[in-house]
Amino acid sequence: MHTRSLCFLVLISCIFLHSNIFAQKKSFKVFQLNIWHEGNVVPKGYDAIVDELVDKNADVVLLCEVNNKDGIDFVAKLLKDLKLRGLIYYAISSEHSVDVATLSKFPILEQNTLYEKENRLGQVLKTKITIHNHPIIFYSVHLDYTNYACYLPRGYDGVTWQKMDKPITDVNEILKANRKGKRDEAIRDLITDANKESKKYSIIIGGDFNEPSHLDWIEENKNLYDRRGAVVPWDCSLMLYAAGFKDAFRITYKSPLTHPGFTYPSFNADVAISKLAWTPEADDRDRIDYIYFKTPNKKLKLKDIKIVGPESTVRFAQKQSKDSEDRFLLPKGVWPTDHKGLLATFIIK
Repeated sequence: MHTRSLCFLVLISCIFLHSNIFAQKKSFKVFQLNIWHEGNVVPKGYDAIVDELVDKNADVVLLCEVNNKDGIDFVAKLLKDLKLRGLIYYAISSEHSVDVATLSKFPILEQNTLYEKENRLGQVLKTKITIHNHPIIFYSVHLDYTNYACYLPRGYDGVTWQKMDKPITDVNEILKANRKGKRDEAIRDLITDANKESKKYSIIIGGDFNEPSHLDWIEENKNLYDRRGAVVPWDCSLMLYAAGFKDAFRITYKSPLTHPGFTYPSFNADVAISKLAWTPEADDRDRIDYIYFKTPNKKLKLKDIKIVGPESTVRFAQKQSKDSEDRFLLPKGVWPTDHKGLLATFIIK
């Protein structure tokens, strides 16, 4: 009887061990990052991009501000240098008119831009990938940076970047100015495209939206960060939520008071503060980089998400040390950009 019990326990242990290994194989990581003109603004910035990708070791990487500077194919160069460091990624070089890219450890099945060159409302790259037998579409996005309306309550123009005679705090005026940009049109078209695919594919969107979230500009913090009482229902996040998408960061860290999640501007020790401070007499910190997701059959689940980058931010043209409860994955050395990134871990059930 004792021998049978022992054998049974060994069998159960083996099954448990196998199930754990199997479960680990069902997870994957997504790294989103604005690389600030391919890292060229920061000394040794390109090398730092490679270092960060190697260190974070994500399965899918969503990049924006890929410029193919001097006619050099940035994606091809990056793949070659990552291979020298032991990481094999698949990627298709973006057209010169699109400044976003997607890297994947899994083969890319199909990729296309969302707009024709002459009718481009934003930078949106659509990529189909199968991960652990689960079909997923990734949209790597970099939305219109003009008409940056979250500057208006802070007393700065969102087009010229110059200081105004007085701040604009009327919500209708802020939204009117915001809609002069092309962000809402791009997200509307993205949602339309995703809806055609969402019965079969899980959808993950990542990138620099150049717009805050309606989940962040709320009544409880309306007098913080130089918002001067403005509670703003920002368009892009509202549309995505209405379409069933979830903001990975905000469903994990529900309070923007304790976890504001600022991704811009990030402090960068290797860059003059003047290049980081666009509103030198204001606190313009905001969360404008996101990972959203949606799944048709609840097979895709978010396990964890962290901010990647320095803990310090920039306010009033000065370095601001960490003043929140946000969790950070710190850079290995040089930080290549003026944004912070996001690293999310998903599980496929």
